[in-house]
Parts: sequence; C-alpha cells; structure tokens
Amino acid sequence: MTATIPSALGQPLDRVDGFAKVSGSARYSAEIPLPDMAYAYVVGSRIAAGRVTEIDVSAALAEEGVLAVLTHRTLPKIAEQPPLIPSLAGTAAPAQTFFPMQDDTVHYAGQQIAVVVADTWERAQHAARLLRVTYEETPPVTTLDQGRDRTYVPERIFGGLIPGRSERGDVNAALQDADIRVDATYTYAANNHNPIESSCTTAQWDGDELILYDATQGVNATQMTVSRLLGVPMSKIRVLGHYVGGSFGCKAMIHAHSTLAAMAAREVGRPVKLALTREQMFTSVGHREEQEQHVTLGATREGRLTAIRHHKLSPTSHFDDWAEPSVGVSSQIYACPAYEGEYRLFRANTMTPTFMRAPGEASGMFALDSAMDELAHELGLDPLELRLLNHTDVDAMSGLPWSSSGLRECYERGAQRFGWAGRDPRPGVRRDGNWLIGTGMATASYPVSPLANPQRARARVYADGTALVQAATPEFGTGVATVMTQVAAEGLGMSVERCRFEFGDTDLPNIAAAVGSAGAGMISAAVHSAATALRGQLIASAVGDPGSPLHGADPVDVVVRDGVMTAGTASESYRDLLVRNFRPDAEAVGQWTPPHDIPYGMMTFGAQFAEVAVDAELGLVRVRRMTGAFAPGRVLNAKTARSQLMGGMLWGLGQALMEANHMEPDTGRWVSASLGEYLVPVNADAPDVAVELVEVEDDIVNPLGVKGVGEIGQVGVAAAIANAVHHATGRRVRKLPIMIEDLL
Repeated sequence: MTATIPSALGQPLDRVDGFAKVSGSARYSAEIPLPDMAYAYVVGSRIAAGRVTEIDVSAALAEEGVLAVLTHRTLPKIAEQPPLIPSLAGTAAPAQTFFPMQDDTVHYAGQQIAVVVADTWERAQHAARLLRVTYEETPPVTTLDQGRDRTYVPERIFGGLIPGRSERGDVNAALQDADIRVDATYTYAANNHNPIESSCTTAQWDGDELILYDATQGVNATQMTVSRLLGVPMSKIRVLGHYVGGSFGCKAMIHAHSTLAAMAAREVGRPVKLALTREQMFTSVGHREEQEQHVTLGATREGRLTAIRHHKLSPTSHFDDWAEPSVGVSSQIYACPAYEGEYRLFRANTMTPTFMRAPGEASGMFALDSAMDELAHELGLDPLELRLLNHTDVDAMSGLPWSSSGLRECYERGAQRFGWAGRDPRPGVRRDGNWLIGTGMATASYPVSPLANPQRARARVYADGTALVQAATPEFGTGVATVMTQVAAEGLGMSVERCRFEFGDTDLPNIAAAVGSAGAGMISAAVHSAATALRGQLIASAVGDPGSPLHGADPVDVVVRDGVMTAGTASESYRDLLVRNFRPDAEAVGQWTPPHDIPYGMMTFGAQFAEVAVDAELGLVRVRRMTGAFAPGRVLNAKTARSQLMGGMLWGLGQALMEANHMEPDTGRWVSASLGEYLVPVNADAPDVAVELVEVEDDIVNPLGVKGVGEIGQVGVAAAIANAVHHATGRRVRKLPIMIEDLL
C-alpha cells in the first residue's frame, strides 16, 4: 500500500487542548463536580519508627459534618499486595509493597495512619487535628551516615529490572595498569516531587462498580492496581484521568491515596475526593533518594578509557530494594573494556523512593561526566575532545550496535551553536567585572524503555468526513493529545482539523503508563497502526465496490490526501464511500507489540553546554546560557518537543543549584516540607536556552522511529553546570546542589 504523504508530522502545531486549559474547561481530578460529594483528609504519622498505640477519634467524630474516621482498626484489609513492578511494564504498579493502615507499625514519618471524611474539606481538616494519637517510638535510621555500617548489595533493584551488580573485563587490573586515574566521590541531596497539581483521586461507587478520577500517568495502571488491592474485578472499575497537571514520575506508580479514596467512598456511601496537600506531597508520593556515588576512571596518557568503576550508596525502604539506576550510564555510553557497577542499599525509615525525571541517568551522569571533566583537566585535553576520543558506535555493555545514535552530530552542532571553539581551558581566567565566567559541557543519554505488553488504539472515520482516534493515555502536559492528532491525521490521510484524539479513560483501548520517555513512541505506534489499518480497510472497500470510481484499482496505487482516495485520475472521498453504502462509520483497532530480544542497543543521545557566572566574593552562581543538542529519532511536533527539552534543561539547572531536602536524623522528618523552603527555579532564574534537534532515522525502536524527549533534556545539565563552575573558579564541587558555601 502506498504510504500517505506526510503533512502534519513534525510541524509545530499549537496544542489542541490549549483553549480548554486556559479557559478552565479542562477538568482535573480535584475539579470533578459530583452530587453529594464528601472530602477525605489524610493524617500522617508524626514519628518515623515505632508503632501507634492509640488513636482517640471521639472528638473528631463528634464534630458537625464528620462522616467517618478510618484507622488501622477500622479500615478493611486489602485483598492482595501486588509486587513492585514499574508501571511501564503495563501491569499493576503499586508505589511500594506496603499498604498503610493494615497494622499499627510505623515505618516512616508521614505514613498514613488515619483518614477523616467529612461533608466539606475544611471540616475534614479540622476534625483531623482533633485526633489524639499516642506512639511507642524507636530511633529511626534515615541518613547515609546512619546507614553506612548496615549496607548490602541487592540481587536486583528498580522493581527487579536491573541487577544490583554488573561488570565486564577486569577492572582491578585495568586500574592498576592505567597511566592516569581519577577517583572521586559525589553526593546528592534528596529531591521531592512538586508538580503544579498535587495528587488527587475522586472516587464514586455505583453498587459494586467503582469510578475513579485519578491524577495518574496511566489510567490502566491505576485500574489494575486498585483492582488487586480491593479484590474488585477490573471490569467493575473505570478510571478517568483526562488532564493531569504535571507528574515527572510521582504519578507513574500508584500510591496509596487512590485506593484509600475508594475505601472511604465505600465506607460513607457517597463520592469522596481525596486531595493531598502540598506538605503531604513530600511524604506520600516518593522522592529521588539521597545518594553517594563513587567513580574511578582509568585511562591512557592519550585519554582513552581503560576502566570505569561506578558504585552507589543510598537508602531504601524497609520493604523494597529500590534505587535509581544511576550507574548504568557508565556501562554503556563510552568505549571502555573494563567496567564495574554496584548498588549498595540500607534499610531506612523512608517510604520507597520512586521515579523522578530521568531516574538514574540525571544523577549518574553528574558523577560520570564530572569525573570525565576531571580527567580531561588532568590530561590537558579539551573536554569535548576527550568525549569524542571515547565515542562508541555500539552499546559498550552488550556490544550491540545502536539502533541509531546521532551523538557525534549533537556534539558538533551543540558546540557550534554554543561557541565552544576557542575556549581558553585555563580555570579562573575569564572575567566580566566581578563575575568569574566559565563554560562546561556533558553528554546526555537516556535509554529507549522496553515495554512488556501490546499497546492498542482505535480509529473511526464517520460519514461526515471527520475522524476520531482513541487510546487510554492521559494528557499530563507533554502535548500527547496534540501529537497523536497529528499522527492520526498522517495515518488516515486527513487534515488535522478533521481529526480528534480522545484519551484518558480505561474504557478506551489499553496503553501502558507513559513513563520512561516511552509515551510518544508507544502511543504513536498504536495510533499509527489503527489509522493505517482503517485507511487500508477503506481503500479495500472502495476498490471492491462496483459503485466506486476506484473499483478495480490496485490498492497499492491508491494515495489518500485530505480524506480523498486517488488512483490515477479516479478519486473518491471517505465520506462519499460511506454515505453511498449507508455506513455511518468505519473503524479499526490497531496494535503494536514492542520488539524484544533485538540485536541492537537503544538509546537517545544529546550534548549539553552551559555558561555560568560566579560572583568572586559572594559565591553566587548564575547560569547565563545553556545549549542542548539532542537526537530523539523522529520529531512528531517541533514545538512540543522543544518545550519538553527546554523544561528538562531548566529542571537540570534546579537540580544543579537549588533542589535539596534532608532528613533530620533524630526525627526522620524532612527539613523542608513545603515550597516555602524547598527551592525550585522560577522565571527569574531561567537563562537563555537554545535547543538543537538532530533528527536521525530509526526503523528499529517503533514504526515511526520515535525515541521520546521527556527526560533526555535533564540528563547532563548538572554536570555541564558543575564543570562550568570549575572552569570559572578552579574549584571542583562534587555535590548537588552546588551551594554558596561550597564556593566561599
């Protein structure tokens, strides 16, 4: 069949949901109006370790409007605790293998110990403050220093997907024989999730059927998880999540509040809305864990890597072996014969950490490419030259060729746009008044995520000449509704204006949670499959229809543009075909099954460049400009792709200079528990950001060759900024975030 001539893909189309969002007609999970709504307020533990000995609920229940108080004594037991499997696998995806309020044990501060339900949110909050809770407290373990003497190497991490230790070659021998070695330890403060929309679930029962309005990256993941926890068949649960106000990982796994909302609604016999407060977001939806990474590089005098050792230490919960897969970047992206990666964990009084944008790669690349910059400085090599010298066309761990790369082009185009050539390598020599000026760069890489289950979409063309394409995925700010409208239009051979994409409902065809930058690739593959299947069906109907001008034509010769099928001089529109045959519509379901065991490495690549100014007396760091060049495969919408990449780069700035939280060792509580203390970049902090898109063809990853841009924009930014700070000041900072006191 002749492919439709692309007209929409890659174009910077404005968001199709833009008007709904700016006008307020787009409804988020906390904005669903239901009759007779009740409101739930979660009460968190004030201690980090021990047990609840008593909860006096009498004063709360006596308050006007209070409908119920659920505690570990009154909350029903869950039917089953599903295993911790990342949501990209397309299965039930609980955030941790622990569900609260099943007994009196307290594992971490903020753990849910009660839910108060009232007829208004204010009454529920007030009644929650009247609970009298007594505890039996034990000393918590929360910080790296407290856990160093109780570490272990897990068999696997990250929901069982990644081994706790991996190696190739003989690292000890290679380091011993190396001409030059870099040995450094890098530390990281914990980061907390703070999307614009805090997490919320609204639950409504109709007999034995449950409807959930959930702020989630995957409505199917919520459906499957709540089904397992409640013991309610999936066919009895419908989850809607049309619009989500940002996620970045905290809404990828399904946290306890979604199920608690359903339990509360069943208890009081009316709809219940459970919205987490901003403070509860710090204790209820996971975080990027505090961590320490130790990197040792061995190299020849010419700069070729001979050994990489990358070890990581971090806390995990009492019940899960979770760690960001930070050491993986060192195993793959540079040519090196010997590698050793290891994760060391210790059980701490914390909830299980979770996905946070570029989980593992953002933190791992800070350590690896800071060490690479140190190596370049020791050897007297340009940092870009060192990376080109160790560039590899294969996955260094598996030895398989990349399905596509584009990394060299990213280095070249990024350096050219940034103006890297002619850089004086000497630290601390360039000034602008009292400001010390420095530039730095780093590599960016992010894996193309493997998915487990088939992804599906449905396409329908109506007799009025319009089209509807459906898939269950929510829209959480990435522009998926816009981009999939473009994919549908291209596949059907119709104008974008006559196509509509419907999303965010488990009654629609299944799509796994859009995490790990996999959304654009997997959803576009399913939508493309459905659209092209329907196009083929309509062409077949036309050439087999004696009443059609296309009757008897070879389907291969039929081209579709603007909804009109043409072969030679004969043509007929979809509309005329359907109307003549008294058909109100035609539809097809498309399916894409991700490839497995293919002989290629799959990775998205990029290069980051940054210029900083450091006040020589005050230690203030200001990022003046950043340039990122990225090779994300086929770009489906240049505007939304640039927006995603720019957002990732600015978050990388925040990771490098601002975002930090610490647990108080004696209480196990976060020191910063609101946006009053937890710093994130604002517009005044944003420098000039330039984004270069390097399109590379890739016919391996998925039908349209899409790799995704959700996370790659953040990877390498912190390293580029830290390297620029060293270039400006001559001082090497091996911690995130870089603070004023580190430079005084």
